Amino acid sequence: MPASSLEAVVFSHLPFEDLGSLEPGLERRGFAIQTIDVATARFPLADAERCDLLIVMGGPIGVYDSSDYPFLAGEIESLRHRLKARKPTLGICLGAQLMAAALGARVYPGAHGAEIGWFPLLPPNAQPAPAPAPSWFAPLLAKDLHLFHWHGDTFDLPAGALRLAKTNLYENQAFAIENYALALQFHPEVTESGLERWYVGHACELGIKRIPVQQLRTDARKHAPALVKAAAQFWELWLDYIL
Repeated sequence: MPASSLEAVVFSHLPFEDLGSLEPGLERRGFAIQTIDVATARFPLADAERCDLLIVMGGPIGVYDSSDYPFLAGEIESLRHRLKARKPTLGICLGAQLMAAALGARVYPGAHGAEIGWFPLLPPNAQPAPAPAPSWFAPLLAKDLHLFHWHGDTFDLPAGALRLAKTNLYENQAFAIENYALALQFHPEVTESGLERWYVGHACELGIKRIPVQQLRTDARKHAPALVKAAAQFWELWLDYIL
């Protein structure tokens, strides 16, 4: 592995919702990766301000739950400063919602309920200033590719953001701002084996929503290999774009 000259900081909400397929791509480029447990962190965090790439991962709480989880306010403020400085930032699921909130957009429970499972991405509807999806995002829009989703909240598109994808249930599945901000509501980072930890960690939610673990496992066996391949291509193209 090359000597590290770049630093990535990861905001983690749950240990098992990790970098997954993104981690090897970062390591190949020589990134030193620092993971911060934001639930016990003391904001502001200097490392999050100065690092080369900030990655904000998913979790089962909502952006609007800051009265119960006060660290969310520090997280949003950290993102607000970083995005204002136009520094490379990636948000996945809750991370995307936190980015939207930091950019002044509304985050709220989705009207169509939870979107949990494997579903394809669709190209977005025409925007006020129509623009094609960037070439680095194309691997995730490939025909017959299914992405993994696990969210109940959604968000409005922040001002100045480019909508990248939608699904049949939710219009805003991904957005980008120039080459420094990327927010993904879905989970391109997951792997078949890594999801086994999700089934345990989110067992209560699956039980309440009556979602069979066996079905999720069967669908992962079918769709995860193609996702890992597409995601590897996507991560490489996107990292080339932002660095």
